[in-house]
Amino acid sequence: MIHNNNLVNNKNKHIFNLQNQRGIECITIGRLAPDFIALSTHGYVRLSDYRGKWMLLASYPFSFGSVSTTEVISLAQEYNELEKRNVQVLALTTDSNSANLAWAYDIYQKTGITIPFPIIDDTNMQISEMYGMLNPDRMYGETVRNSFLINPEGRIKSILILPISCGRSGKELLRIIDSLQITEEYNLQTPANWNLGDPLVLPVPNTYEEILEREVNQEELNINCPFWYVCYQDMPETSAEGPR
Repeated sequence: MIHNNNLVNNKNKHIFNLQNQRGIECITIGRLAPDFIALSTHGYVRLSDYRGKWMLLASYPFSFGSVSTTEVISLAQEYNELEKRNVQVLALTTDSNSANLAWAYDIYQKTGITIPFPIIDDTNMQISEMYGMLNPDRMYGETVRNSFLINPEGRIKSILILPISCGRSGKELLRIIDSLQITEEYNLQTPANWNLGDPLVLPVPNTYEEILEREVNQEELNINCPFWYVCYQDMPETSAEGPR
């Protein structure tokens, strides 16, 4: 375990310099999530230490923000559901660890709710820079409201970006996680307005033979195809309570 801020900063600078040498790469779905070491309200954390679990990295512009406070409380209230889905939460602000600790304690004093996940100190904004969360023209020194969902292999599977005025929905994050886990486990996809337990859709056919197979054998395959390229299938019985 690293217990020196200078070592942590040097490590993150090294990662950032490597990115600069390559010409900072755009953070997109499918890429490996940039690794980092950081001080948090739960001590020092390293992103790669959580390989094997799904990760939710959620950024907040600053501690003691009105919208951010409601979001952190919402995530804390959904934490048991996130744990059921093998999801580790890491929050991040551009405030100091002392400010984040005071914020978490203030929430506890006012509501009785304990924040069960680490809140990272990113006062130097190195992690925010790594993840492309800063306005490139530097009109604003704060991160926007980003959520990165990272799979157990360390690849970014979803990026949700909201303005600082709009709070995230914990229920929507759970819905996206369920969708990602179903796709990885069953190679099925989720249609618009889908919720856990609703019918899923098959990927679009890749061959003409697949089109005919689905058209002719809908009953046998237990699918419903209103269009040749849109075929619905019920949730697999083993996923009745969601994928793991």
